[in-house]
Amino acid sequence: MHVIIDGFGGDPDQLSDENVVRVILDQYPAMMGMTKITQPAVIRYTGSKPEDWGVSGYVMIAESHISMHTFPERRLVWADVFSCKEFDAAPIVEDLKRQFRLREMDVNMIPRGLEALARTASA
Repeated sequence: MHVIIDGFGGDPDQLSDENVVRVILDQYPAMMGMTKITQPAVIRYTGSKPEDWGVSGYVMIAESHISMHTFPERRLVWADVFSCKEFDAAPIVEDLKRQFRLREMDVNMIPRGLEALARTASA
């Protein structure tokens, strides 16, 4: 299962806080019932355009990975949550909205992983 989250209208202070991103990436694997196999890697990035700076991070899980990129000047966050097994995305989506104080979100879910493969094989 692959959940793609685009969040808009967020709080620039939260979006620019490396610790907020680190804590989110540290907590989400357990919230999903997954196995964290690394500590989150989080860095501040400065692009060639002043408005393109932000915080990027990821955490590897035994089932795949979680990554996110924030753009405080644009009040955006983009997150990908990918797992080879299904999980309840609603708590993750709601927490991301709360953590970054997002006004709007586009959430797309793509069936992937072992369950999707099993459905395809039996068809």
